[in-house]
Amino acid sequence: MTTILAAGDEFVSPEVLVRAVRASCRDVPGGEPTFRTLRSGWPTEPFGPVGGVREASGTEDDVLAALGDAEVAVTQMAPFTKKVIAEAPRLKLISVCRGGPVNVDLQAATEAGIAVTFTPGRNAAAAAEFTIGLILAAMRRIPGSDAELKVGNWRGDYYAYENAGLELDGATVGLVGYGAIGSRMARVLRAFGARVLAYDPYATPESGVEFVELEELLKASSVVSLHARLTPETEQLINAEKLALLPHGAVLVNAARGGLLDYQPLPELLRSGKLGAVALDVYDIEPPPADWPLHDAPNVITTPHLGGATKQTAHRAVAIVADDVARFLRGESPVHLANPEVPRSAES
Repeated sequence: MTTILAAGDEFVSPEVLVRAVRASCRDVPGGEPTFRTLRSGWPTEPFGPVGGVREASGTEDDVLAALGDAEVAVTQMAPFTKKVIAEAPRLKLISVCRGGPVNVDLQAATEAGIAVTFTPGRNAAAAAEFTIGLILAAMRRIPGSDAELKVGNWRGDYYAYENAGLELDGATVGLVGYGAIGSRMARVLRAFGARVLAYDPYATPESGVEFVELEELLKASSVVSLHARLTPETEQLINAEKLALLPHGAVLVNAARGGLLDYQPLPELLRSGKLGAVALDVYDIEPPPADWPLHDAPNVITTPHLGGATKQTAHRAVAIVADDVARFLRGESPVHLANPEVPRSAES
């Protein structure tokens, strides 16, 4: 009989993980698994680096205490670090309810022969819709005018030509990264009547979207939205030099990863008008400190990393994880393996 650790949090709870995995594993060899559970404080408590992994919630000791002799772990944010993996010799599979297994030391897991799965695209619809909302809010001054009206200021001057907003219809929008989210963005933006440019050296070009080099995209786009994965190659991909290429008054949106963007030049670019607006859901430090320079800069919209925060995202992630766990326990290969070079099933 297999023992499974369901390490959840306040978004994907341990109870939801247990129900989904149990339902998927009714026909696995050896009978219904037994479950251990662990709950972290995310998202009330922000995630951060833990023991060498970038984005995790909870402690290594808590994971080890809950893990015991479990052969399988399903989680959203729990840290599966080099230490945890070294002290869990029975562990064969780690399934992560995220677009990438960033809370797992993938090299350590691979060296230990532990299969790691993840849930690509589970928040693509949520993140794309949210980013469209940020773009519209920035282009039409929606949050600022709402806040002003609530304190008694009727900003009729926003209708003056110099202060008036911009339309997506006819605008050129540049997407930096063209994966599951970027491709959804393109479909929605084209429905608004926007011209869509994309930069992604690994994507397959699609009809209706112009794939160009990054510099060309930045020079031509009145709106730029970031959708790349954060890797050593893309760390601060959009830096001061790249920001200088943008047209005067451009709108910049980052709802992907804070590390893609150099935040230091933004306040001055906003004050000078070089940037017309910035909309952010992710940050170089999360949460941003009280003295963060962008708090006092004009035309900034900030939200607390909510791009994927829909009920459907949680349900979708759990369903994908549960299906891959069941495949693994039936002796089949999981669909979404992050390290396909390791044994692909419980029988390997």
